[in-house]
Amino acid sequence: QVQLVESGGGMAQPGGSLRLSCAASGRIFNVNVMAWYRQAPGKQRELVADSTSGDSTNYADSVKGRFTISRDNAKNTVYLQMTSLKPEDTAVYYCYAKFSILRGGILNDYDYWGQGTQVTVSS
Repeated sequence: QVQLVESGGGMAQPGGSLRLSCAASGRIFNVNVMAWYRQAPGKQRELVADSTSGDSTNYADSVKGRFTISRDNAKNTVYLQMTSLKPEDTAVYYCYAKFSILRGGILNDYDYWGQGTQVTVSS
């Protein structure tokens, strides 16, 4: 059973920093994508940043230059370093991953989501 477990959310003041972590467990054949999404109250879930198997990264315009996504491939863990936080960064942050999983001798790609972690930026 593959699971994503997030940690590191909490409260920060404007201009502050937080670091989120998401660790994957289970029998994973290949990591295709690991990413962070967020959902603010009354808004749709949006992509914050992603990291592909080729080590390329992509960021939402709203977080470019402030957030950094990184991965520890040996630990199947993805991080999101958030700096210069703004009140509009307040949201529930979700870890997402697309893994190749071997089931019954067949290799397929599956999507997984973490449980979400609250980030609140307020003075």
